[in-house]
Amino acid sequence: MISSLTDGMKLYHGSYCEVKTPNLKRCSKYKDFGQGLYVTTSYEQAKQFAKLSTRKAVENGVVPVEQDHGVVSTYSYIKKTDIDIKLYKYANEEWLHCIVAHRKEHSFEGLVDELSSYDVICGKIANDATNATILAYMAGTFGSIGTKEADEICIRLLLPERLQDQYAFRTNRALGNLSFDGSEKIWM
Repeated sequence: MISSLTDGMKLYHGSYCEVKTPNLKRCSKYKDFGQGLYVTTSYEQAKQFAKLSTRKAVENGVVPVEQDHGVVSTYSYIKKTDIDIKLYKYANEEWLHCIVAHRKEHSFEGLVDELSSYDVICGKIANDATNATILAYMAGTFGSIGTKEADEICIRLLLPERLQDQYAFRTNRALGNLSFDGSEKIWM
């Protein structure tokens, strides 16, 4: 089960570089919960993502081939302003539809617009290890997307009890509640 944000909560972001001052314009748009800064309470997950992000950045020519490290940036959540939070406590149909709606245009009409008012969306992560299952679901392999049968098959295959958490900070107002604590190099 995913918990909501609490004062003093430590959050980690893995990347190919330090992210002291997040810039939402630099964040990818078609992620699980839309465009935003993605953080987790799992330091280990952030380390793995830092390595993956660095490999992708090297492959895409974003960083030099010689770069032999990623970076985990650490933040504390300090509530300074009220923000609207959408919390998916469990990996269920509602969570799955949110992820697919953000990844595949016109898949769940109106859902992305409905969720656009949230400053932060939290839930289980659908990462690269689960990507094949999500892609199969979106392709209709388990039946028509959005049907009870297809949803149940997909969620069962994702092994939701093993999935870590993620928090997508989607607005500058939300980012204002994050305090940068520092960063650490993660060697490849």
